[in-house]
Amino acid sequence: MRIASRLVPLPLMSAINSQPSRIDRSSHLRETPATLDLLWSKAQILQIAQGRIGAEGYLNADRVAALIASGEFKEGSRYFLGLDAVTGDPYFAWDTQWSVAKSDEEMQVGFTTLREVGAELSDIDVELALHAVALSNWHRAHPCCAKCGAPTRVDLGGAVRVCDVDKSQHHPRTDGAVIVLIRDKDDRILLGHQPVWPEGRFSCFAGFLEPGETFEQCVAREVFEESGVSVREINYLGSQPWPFPASIMISFDAVTDFPEAARPDGTEITEVKWFTRDQLRAEAKAGTLLLPPTISVARKMIERWLGETAHGGETWR
Repeated sequence: MRIASRLVPLPLMSAINSQPSRIDRSSHLRETPATLDLLWSKAQILQIAQGRIGAEGYLNADRVAALIASGEFKEGSRYFLGLDAVTGDPYFAWDTQWSVAKSDEEMQVGFTTLREVGAELSDIDVELALHAVALSNWHRAHPCCAKCGAPTRVDLGGAVRVCDVDKSQHHPRTDGAVIVLIRDKDDRILLGHQPVWPEGRFSCFAGFLEPGETFEQCVAREVFEESGVSVREINYLGSQPWPFPASIMISFDAVTDFPEAARPDGTEITEVKWFTRDQLRAEAKAGTLLLPPTISVARKMIERWLGETAHGGETWR
């Protein structure tokens, strides 16, 4: 029989999440098209195309009009992201498409992904980009009414889609997912490798919430399915929007009394490995361990356990 020891809980990441957002989403301003038009005329605008962010940075309304007039891009849709609570500046996303179909390689010219550029952005820019990409992904994936199948249209500054046939409203969907940092009695952490990742990349275990399941039940199930270990002391750490394509990552740490049971499931996870702090530092420094990108909640979870900023793995690939 094992005697369960209690580890010191990791610091809550919600200390960061609980800070007021600098972006006031100002939902009351979405209701009047004339108000949105006025805000658009003086807005800072993020261009989004096929989930990619325009590398030109923030555009103004005149620049958007010129790009449409050039014939390179379609008129697209405008999504109101909110007001800067400090300066009062309005922010929008311009969700557009190329007028002529592009190959994957061609779409990379002048555009980047949030995964690739996230580490270089300020907190406010990351928040705006997450909002913009999430809205773009949802609108692109849900062009028709879920009730009657008729085409829907953007309304309320991108906050909903409306069906003019049955008058229903459809709201952006966010899928709940958990992500877990597993520790043992010696305060080592267990990380896993997915086959789609580059060699040497290890991260926390994650999975989607199933209907009728609590977050804590999801943690226990996903960890056991992917790594073979059972866990206790499941503690909430924080959360992060993750629009790839439409998730909210709910982060936890948990403790296992059976570290020797760890084994990959062979499908989603092909390798698991325990790390002490010294091992993680040494392997990350040597480049044999690629940590999750700095934009990810997984990286923040690992660094809170480590007690310092980690190095390596700043880019997604």
